[in-house]
Amino acid sequence: MNAAHYGIAIFGLISLLVVYRGLRRNNAIRELNGPPSPSWLFGNMAQLMLPPYGRYEFDWQKIYGPVYRFKGCFGQDRLMISDPVALHYILNSPQFKLGPVPENLVHLLYPKGSIMSVDSEEDHKRIRAVLGVGFTAAAIRNYIPIFERAAQMISEQLEDSSVVPTNIAPILNHATLGTTSEATLGYSVDDLGEEFVSNNIEILTLASTQSAAHILGEAIGSQLPTFLWRAAEYLPTATCKVIRRAKYLADELGIRVVQGKRSGARQGLEIDTDLFGKLLQQHDSTSAKHSMTEKEIVAQTGMMILAGQETTSTTLSFALIELAKAPELQEKLRAEIHATMGSARASSGAYNNMPLLNAFIKEVLRMYPAEAIGERLAVEDAVIPLGDGSISHLPVRKGQIVNLGFACYQRLESRWGKDADKFRPSRWLDGGVFKGEAIGPYANLLSFLGGPRTCLGWRFAILEMQVILCELVGKFSFGLPVEGAPRTRFAGTLQPIMPNGQKGAPILIRRLM
Repeated sequence: MNAAHYGIAIFGLISLLVVYRGLRRNNAIRELNGPPSPSWLFGNMAQLMLPPYGRYEFDWQKIYGPVYRFKGCFGQDRLMISDPVALHYILNSPQFKLGPVPENLVHLLYPKGSIMSVDSEEDHKRIRAVLGVGFTAAAIRNYIPIFERAAQMISEQLEDSSVVPTNIAPILNHATLGTTSEATLGYSVDDLGEEFVSNNIEILTLASTQSAAHILGEAIGSQLPTFLWRAAEYLPTATCKVIRRAKYLADELGIRVVQGKRSGARQGLEIDTDLFGKLLQQHDSTSAKHSMTEKEIVAQTGMMILAGQETTSTTLSFALIELAKAPELQEKLRAEIHATMGSARASSGAYNNMPLLNAFIKEVLRMYPAEAIGERLAVEDAVIPLGDGSISHLPVRKGQIVNLGFACYQRLESRWGKDADKFRPSRWLDGGVFKGEAIGPYANLLSFLGGPRTCLGWRFAILEMQVILCELVGKFSFGLPVEGAPRTRFAGTLQPIMPNGQKGAPILIRRLM
């Protein structure tokens, strides 16, 4: 038997395992309605995941409601939930953990000790509490000069961009890499080194690819135990080599930062101007229960850079695309910025006191959440409470995969109005949004998730977007190229894509006189 036959045999065994496990789990949800499956091999996954994003999912919600059954690969029954009561319960319940695909990717990309990949819930809570020192409202205000420098850098790069459409995504990505690095490590982009930056771009490129083969690969990989995913890092493939190099460079950078701060402290220098400096000071002045070891601090390096960089830059890309579509909105926002900012630098209070700017940011986050669909796994039998629909609760069995429709939740008419599918920032100013119990940390949105896994950097991201948008809208006008607005895809994060399918946001940019 040759290698091809062995591969077919292994694929067949995994497929049978998926079907067997799926049949055991599905009894509790089999009676739910849902879209017909066009394929046993892919189920509805290709419709759900391949671009343009949302062409099926948003219609399914309107037809089947905020809770429905759909098919995963190999005929596996899955749940899609956008019901706010159910989402709040799942995000806060210990009965659910990350689904197999995101959990395996986390273990592959991040070293042990990172907040993303700690094994115990107790360690996760401790590390999260310690990291919080760098993301309080007071701490975030100190980062305004960093955001302003990044905004000015973007402006300088856009000065000569009025002749042809400019793909602004890489420019924004480079700038947000700089803000994240300075605020967390105390390092500029230049300090990171060319190899670190280029390898970081390779990781983001790998993470943003999506195809039918990727969907199938993830379905098969989801059945593999975690230890195999951790071992996969050492495979001699080009992808695994990039991942190994990224982890090595992040570890090397983290050690260099910690050693540098230790040396600075011995010389009497202040080191608490960034997150890592604060963590080291906390380590030296408090007990182990309320601090992190130096090894744990180093382990956060790669996660801080990746998590804090792409999500914000992509959201800013979507923001500028929407402004390019709406010249009138652009003019109103520019007038508010000029009236508030004048010629002086603004405080965080000034940024928060611009109603249209903040309504616009909320609407961008509502329509374009970075994580459009989440995945959770029931670790025991559970009963999910429901708020919208004809049934009040839904029992699920241990092992059931549940997809959380964050983008769909943020298009529910009951929460956001009859025109929830439309981009309209004024809904936040005219009272057109739900004002009941919040299930996310900001504006009742789940763009930063909710519960114990809420994004630590949500305040950081909001203020960064406020500063950068004020700089760019104040100095430039934006328009769409002849080809029109970019399409949208979901590949790890929600992303704008160019006509050739590559990630990017081409926009016509003109300097204002």
